[in-house]
Amino acid sequence: MFGNKKSESMSNGNNGVAPNSNNAIVAGTKIEGTITASSDIRIDGELVGDLDCKGRLVVGPEGRIKGSVTCQNAVIEGLFEGKLQVIELLNVRETARIEGEIITDKLMVQSGAIYNVTCSMGKISKGTNKPKEAVVTL
Repeated sequence: MFGNKKSESMSNGNNGVAPNSNNAIVAGTKIEGTITASSDIRIDGELVGDLDCKGRLVVGPEGRIKGSVTCQNAVIEGLFEGKLQVIELLNVRETARIEGEIITDKLMVQSGAIYNVTCSMGKISKGTNKPKEAVVTL
């Protein structure tokens, strides 16, 4: 009747990761390499390398990423250099500085942000890194 919460979360097919869990790289931490996250991640430290995130990425005001990132949604408040692929919405805050290549479906850039990129927009085709071409009928 009353299940063991721990054993239920461990047997739900996601390797023990709670559905609303978050990952964090705190200020003062530097990681070099590849990170794979099955849930949201917040970076207030530094990442030099690649990130594959199935959830939302938040780069805090002091956060820094140099590398290649793929994620569902992103909020950038700090520094990003490299290639960023966002499946849904990229939100660039006023404290952000982004340089590189951006591929996203939707984009919001706040006044004051530094945004020096090449940008491709539109729904991203499954199995590719390129957006589908938009077809407009008038």
